Amino acid sequence: MTALPIVETQSGDVSAYIPTNVISIIDGQIFLSADLFNAGIRPAINMGISVSRVGSAAQIKAMKQVTGKLKLELAQFAELEAFAQFSSDLDKATQNQLARGQRLRELLKQSQSAPLTVEEQIITIYTGTNGYLDSLEIEQEAIQEQMELFLLQEQVEKN
Repeated sequence: MTALPIVETQSGDVSAYIPTNVISIIDGQIFLSADLFNAGIRPAINMGISVSRVGSAAQIKAMKQVTGKLKLELAQFAELEAFAQFSSDLDKATQNQLARGQRLRELLKQSQSAPLTVEEQIITIYTGTNGYLDSLEIEQEAIQEQMELFLLQEQVEKN
């Protein structure tokens, strides 16, 4: 039997009595953020405090390899994005890291009712985290078009 407890927090405070107790007895939690939702990021999952005790044990080896780098880059991006709000004078490396983070965020968006196969997911994440999309504009349409080309090329090479 699977139970999915849902807890509403006061202003995102997970240290209150009920959230703390629920977190202690479940195998992980997905923390949804109103700020991310209002920024148009859906699902609005706060990856900083969302955890899974199962984690990568349920993933195939290739997915584990690409998602490790993805999680690191997205965490660094979130920190830099928060810092960049207070500074307008960013060096080129920081600007590039912010741009890649924005591309990765767009890359993870998916059309409704259009799931990707595991292989397509792995290729998508790999191309995003290894700089193959760094020359593209930061908009979902351009990134999705490029990914369709990568996936089409992969399909042709298989046949």
